[in-house]
Amino acid sequence: MERSAIMTTMGDLKLFGMRAAYDEIVATAVKRQHEPQRVVSDLLTAELSEKQARSIKYQIAIARLPMAKEIDEFVFDGTPINETLVRDLAGGGFLAQQRNLVLVGGTGTGKTHIAVGIARACIRGGARGRFFNVVDLVNKLEAEARAGRQGRLADHLCRMDLVVLDELGYLPFAQAGGQLLFHLVSRLTRARREDEAAAALPRPEPVLAPPVESFAEMLDRLI
Repeated sequence: MERSAIMTTMGDLKLFGMRAAYDEIVATAVKRQHEPQRVVSDLLTAELSEKQARSIKYQIAIARLPMAKEIDEFVFDGTPINETLVRDLAGGGFLAQQRNLVLVGGTGTGKTHIAVGIARACIRGGARGRFFNVVDLVNKLEAEARAGRQGRLADHLCRMDLVVLDELGYLPFAQAGGQLLFHLVSRLTRARREDEAAAALPRPEPVLAPPVESFAEMLDRLI
């Protein structure tokens, strides 16, 4: 079979990793006189690597992370943040242990950057996740309730390995919305099928609209 026909066939079969690596692998095989089994193995490895990279790219896209920030980009110098602990968390061990992660700090201290960096690292490790600004999440929950479809978003999030909640406690919303959020967090915690990957909390001013007791109870579900 001619090279052009091989490339076309690989494309038809959606073997894009093989097709991209074909020329280099064949040239190396001819130069170094590789056995046919080695050539097939190299082509399969190239295909697997491409599929894994495509899957990670897709999972990061559907996670709706607001920025492409990595832990390596965070400047730990001059901050009280424990770099060793953050890098350990980026390994995703807290997911296997079904533990929640709560990041506490004032405005501009890097909570969102760290949360996104940890989430990206976990997704590259095979986890499925979703990022929400809490007010946007509450708006979705309220719209779902008005449409008589309450619980569908929770069903979807229960299938995630991690959910990032950003700006929890920063922005006010109606008490009904706070109750919907509380019930969502309670259900996710009860299900023990996902962990809140990062809940960004402010200094302890009670700016959340629901009663402080409800906010405390929500934290009780998380920690």
